[in-house]
Amino acid sequence: MNPPMQYSGTGLALTKIAEGCRLLAYQDGGGVWTNGYGNTHGVVPGSTITQEQAEADLLANIQNSVNDVNRLVTVPLTQGEFDALVDFDYNLGRGNLASSTLLKDLNAGNYAAAAEQFEAWDKCGGHVVAGLLRRRQAEEAEFSAT
Repeated sequence: MNPPMQYSGTGLALTKIAEGCRLLAYQDGGGVWTNGYGNTHGVVPGSTITQEQAEADLLANIQNSVNDVNRLVTVPLTQGEFDALVDFDYNLGRGNLASSTLLKDLNAGNYAAAAEQFEAWDKCGGHVVAGLLRRRQAEEAEFSAT
């Protein structure tokens, strides 16, 4: 069993850039009410939060993804691989990493095949979304960095 890893500042920066921060509640591409850096917990139409609350929500919410990656991955990871997987899990919602071909390939020790799976997750509502494609490419680059 691998020792638990923590999300790095580099990973957190990736998530912040990819998510952007909006203090006023909005509906994301899937119609889910969201605020801050992709927070969906307790968000109602018309609500606003502070920058401090957005930061606190991100740190609390990202811990679920840190825990997911530490629990699901059975092979050793570099910090970059771990960070990419945490961002992926955070963006897609809990559960998608667990059932993904990316995880199956990774846990089989096929890191290259796992890296190729990031871009398969670039759609919302069946359509490629440029922002998701850019995020998947950034995750793949972070995952593959040596």
